[in-house]
Amino acid sequence: MSSPQPGAGAAPPAREVYTVSRLNREARALLEGGFPPLWVEGELSNFARPGSGHWYFTLKDAQAQVRAAMFRAKNALLKWAPEEGTQVLVRARVSLYEGRGEFQLIVEHMEPAGEGLLRLQFERLKQKLAAEGLFDEARKQPLPAFPRCLGVITSPTGAAIRDVLSVLRRRHPLLPVIIYPVPVQGGNAAPQIAAMIRAADRRRDCDVLLLTRGGGSLEDLWPFNEEIVARAIYDCAIPIVSGVGHEIDFTIADFVADVRAPTPSAAAELISPDGEQLAEHFGAIARRLGSLITTRLQRQGERLNWLSRRLIHPARRLMELSQRVDDFNQRLFKALRHQLDVARSAVVELSAHLRAASPLPRLRLHAQHQTALRARLQQAVMQRLRTAEHQLSQLGRALSAVSPLATLDRGYAIVTSDQRRILRDAAGVKAGSRVQARLARGELDCIVETARLVDSK
Repeated sequence: MSSPQPGAGAAPPAREVYTVSRLNREARALLEGGFPPLWVEGELSNFARPGSGHWYFTLKDAQAQVRAAMFRAKNALLKWAPEEGTQVLVRARVSLYEGRGEFQLIVEHMEPAGEGLLRLQFERLKQKLAAEGLFDEARKQPLPAFPRCLGVITSPTGAAIRDVLSVLRRRHPLLPVIIYPVPVQGGNAAPQIAAMIRAADRRRDCDVLLLTRGGGSLEDLWPFNEEIVARAIYDCAIPIVSGVGHEIDFTIADFVADVRAPTPSAAAELISPDGEQLAEHFGAIARRLGSLITTRLQRQGERLNWLSRRLIHPARRLMELSQRVDDFNQRLFKALRHQLDVARSAVVELSAHLRAASPLPRLRLHAQHQTALRARLQQAVMQRLRTAEHQLSQLGRALSAVSPLATLDRGYAIVTSDQRRILRDAAGVKAGSRVQARLARGELDCIVETARLVDSK
């Protein structure tokens, strides 16, 4: 049996038609399933921040670009603010935006790439150390005007040390230089630089240090931006000059160092005094000193001549002084005698005044007057006592005449009831009542047997 020939009545295969939505959905699934999360580096472009908080931007390089989105939940975790034109490194998932059919990246993490990352680290460390006071001008030490020895911390084979030594030979060839060799580039450079700074500080062979290297990229200069180097500079008791890179290059070491120089050559000029200027300056000082010495010698010679003309023999001078001493003794003796005479006259005059103003006569007169007054007072007191005694005697006799005690002495008695009431009438007393009789001497307790009235007539 033969098979049917094409076009001889066979049915055409059925067509599978995709909608645009289905196509984009399946393309998205293929992309997201076919690529794991990956890292992509590029430059930020068309950066947009709508009110939703999501970020939309384009990542591009020299030949291509790709759309990207970073949702708010992810970009809120970043500790830096990306800007248009920043070179970044992102971790993202490959996806497709179904609504427009656009190929895109869903970014989960973003960080500065290459030099941008180094710049970010530089600024963070700079802010941290500035807050701790490592850049304060008040703690920075002045450089010695005439250093006795210079220590250079650098690579012994680099261009920087050649420039420094060339400047020193021209300006101050007598200045001793100690080279502390260290690597100035690479991952292990920073710890070795810090260790060498501390070693130079311990040895104290120099009174000023120069930390230097030639120019280069930010990555090349990075050992001088490490925190370990900054703290070693800060802790060093010897003044440190930083001469790293070109004039436009700034490192953390520049901010911490006591002095920053724009280049290694400028640092050498800053540290070393100019030999020609010093020679000229010292020559001017020597000329001025010679002129001063000559003038001083001339003046001293003139004074010596003047003193030699006034010179007197010591024996003659002693005679003159002895005569002056005798003259002073005589004048002193006369003066003392005069003073004694004046004092003697004053004593005599004061004695006369004292006798005239003596209080003894007045005291005697007052004593006599006091004796007379005392006698009169005694006489008056005695008279007063006698008068009072006489009056008291009269009053005693009058009082005795009216006293009830005197009546009792004549045989009478005072009778009182139990209630201590004086009884004047027998009518108020009943037989058997108890009464008391007060006599001139003592009392009697009595019982009334009978009570009767007696006619007083």
